[in-house]
Amino acid sequence: MTEVKTEQFCGMTWGWTGVRGTWATAEAEDSLSKLVDLNVNWVGIAFGALQATAQSTEIRFGDEPTVTDDEVRWAIRESKARGLKVCLKPVVNVADGTWRAFIGFFDEEVPGEPSWAEWFASFTRFVVHYARIAEEEGCEMLCVGCEMVQTDKRESEWRALIAAVRAVYGGLVTYNCDKYQEDRVTWWDAVDIISSSGYYPLGDWDAQLDRIAPVVESAGKPFFFMESGCPSRVGSAARPNDWTLEGAVSGAEQAEWYRDAFDTCAKRPWVQGFMLWDWPPRLYALEDAASDDDYCVYGKPAEDVVREHYALRRQ
Repeated sequence: MTEVKTEQFCGMTWGWTGVRGTWATAEAEDSLSKLVDLNVNWVGIAFGALQATAQSTEIRFGDEPTVTDDEVRWAIRESKARGLKVCLKPVVNVADGTWRAFIGFFDEEVPGEPSWAEWFASFTRFVVHYARIAEEEGCEMLCVGCEMVQTDKRESEWRALIAAVRAVYGGLVTYNCDKYQEDRVTWWDAVDIISSSGYYPLGDWDAQLDRIAPVVESAGKPFFFMESGCPSRVGSAARPNDWTLEGAVSGAEQAEWYRDAFDTCAKRPWVQGFMLWDWPPRLYALEDAASDDDYCVYGKPAEDVVREHYALRRQ
């Protein structure tokens, strides 16, 4: 295990979804430069690779649209040149649009049917490939999976994957479980840091932190939110995880959600911060911020909330 120092993660997720050709550009460089203005000290470099369906067993991470290895290295180096610590976050997605949380197979293998063994073999190759890059480029952290709810119960496979990662990577290892799943993962002892997706409704943060606290205490591990955020539209504060929710643009509602999340979590010393969702490699024009209803806070009221909170947490 890698020793974890107590620190505040004042971070932002950058680069999603990692489409080939959108990194290592002048626009991407400008995006990273503007990100630094938020008082961030960490960046989560996130990108996706595809499998065809939720029951496919081959993750085609060398193919388009996934960013190339050179683009990944570019993003790491550009981030570190700006004084940021890096968490590399390779994520598997499903090409037909099914959310990755539904990737799953029969509990017991059946001849002729796709299996957990086949899938984890491909997934391990995928993660270990980027673990090697993370080691070579000096990334401080690697996130080995994101919101893969149906896989969480496969404890032995996850332990084997993490062991394979540690054979080639010496930095911190985390797993980003989905919202409401923090108390369902049984192998937190295998990682260095517990992390989850903090998409909790406005006004519900205290209740959820009460639920998560015993998990963190029992595991004896640091904790932060590897993802957390809210779109800037009416209704999203009550359903911040729902990127498809329809509603009028509302920068005020997004800012209110951020204040609630930050203020509530600041009262819990064991919550060591956030890697907020998200900051794209190609930002919209500043004059278009008032009409953008997605998660990015650039040019919106929530940007000031984030900047001020991170300035305080880094003191």
